[in-house]
Amino acid sequence: MPQTQPKRADAQRSIAAILEAATESLSRNPDASVSEIAKAAGVGRVTLYGHFPNRADLVDAALAHAIENGHAALDAVDLSGDPRQALARLIDSSWHLVDRFRSLLQAAQSVLPPGRIRALHAGPAERVQGLIERGQAEGVFRSDLPVSWLVGSMHSVMHSAADEINAGRVATGEAADFITATVLAAFTPPGRPVPALTELRQSQP
Repeated sequence: MPQTQPKRADAQRSIAAILEAATESLSRNPDASVSEIAKAAGVGRVTLYGHFPNRADLVDAALAHAIENGHAALDAVDLSGDPRQALARLIDSSWHLVDRFRSLLQAAQSVLPPGRIRALHAGPAERVQGLIERGQAEGVFRSDLPVSWLVGSMHSVMHSAADEINAGRVATGEAADFITATVLAAFTPPGRPVPALTELRQSQP
């Protein structure tokens, strides 16, 4: 038993180094090769493949790693008060993470099925779901559509923004406001005026 523990510790260090290298490398270049990632991690290709048998597995683990690390930032977002203002704050923080890792997301979209990408985003989706349900209870978010549909709509808008930036059609600095305005319009109950984004931001505590 004492002889196997150092090997396990070495394996854990190798996995941690590979995940960090994969996350950073793919966040800079969605086409980063396994050889590049192994070199950045300071391990050989054989070692990397020993932990991640193929590139899809590696990209999957890197995206999961990035999302997990992003939880701390999103947990710090103040979701109290007016649900619409809380939504704007959550979108701002979420977009910062999506923008940082949009090349990694692009890599994931090329090798992972959409269902797997949605599953990896289950944690962030639960946070959005709770906020939407509170907004519905307070009458500021529409309740004529399923919560899951509204969560999925916000998810799609965020990822579409990343695609638009990658295509050069939208500037990074504009995206958060575009996303917030689009999502607020989609979440506002039918017949109710959509709150102006400038008013929401000015009235935030």
